[in-house]
Amino acid sequence: MNATIPSAREIHRSVTRDGARDTLFDRIEVTASTGSTNADLAALARQGDDRTIALVAMEQTAGRGRLDRQWVSPPGASISLSLLLKPRPEFQQWGWLSILAGLAVSSALADLTPDPSRVTLKWPNDVLIGGAKVCGILSERIERPDGARAVVGMGINVSLTRAQLPVPTATSLALEGLPTEPEPIIAGVLRHFEDYYSTWSLSGDLREVYEARCASIGAPLTVVVDAETSVDGVGRGVDAFGRLQVATATGIQTFAVGDVVHARLGR
Repeated sequence: MNATIPSAREIHRSVTRDGARDTLFDRIEVTASTGSTNADLAALARQGDDRTIALVAMEQTAGRGRLDRQWVSPPGASISLSLLLKPRPEFQQWGWLSILAGLAVSSALADLTPDPSRVTLKWPNDVLIGGAKVCGILSERIERPDGARAVVGMGINVSLTRAQLPVPTATSLALEGLPTEPEPIIAGVLRHFEDYYSTWSLSGDLREVYEARCASIGAPLTVVVDAETSVDGVGRGVDAFGRLQVATATGIQTFAVGDVVHARLGR
């Protein structure tokens, strides 16, 4: 099922609630198809573009996820959304960008379902519905002589069928009975992202709100560091940098996003 291509003007109106609130974004752009929304915004950043931009694509043909995995989307079946940002906090705090993006997507989807408790997060930023992954996130740092920029990409499975899902543990909004019209989904993500981003810019972290929604906290899990190393324990929380704290048989261990292949819930 192909979704309609949403209007950037209508998304902007919804984000600003018809002008009743300001918006973080200098520009919101929508395209039917592109290779990679992250790559498109990274190129603009390297060219010196100083705007805060939200770029939406209804098809992505050459995207990538963590560990250089392929991340593509069939026409109209997913939403690829990337944001070009100039974060205020120090770089040590930028690990929160992917986390707050996950919070934004999960909050937007929770608004669309009669049972918001089904929408959770798996550390650091996988968005789950009923325990199955519906959204993946990738953040990148773009170096510039006048200061680094950040690109935050989100890929939401909207109307993918069971046969189209990349892995058996994934799902889509359609399979979970959620609305699939793209415009309110995108606008909801952008509104929530603005709110979380504003809070993070002032405080430097979002520990309390994140821990309340993260299914990894308080749950048995296995942290896979590499092909030879894995750690069993219980998710204890996250620290001031968004790193996962795990209670293990030998004490509390802390893991950063870049050091972990994945944190698998349950054992």
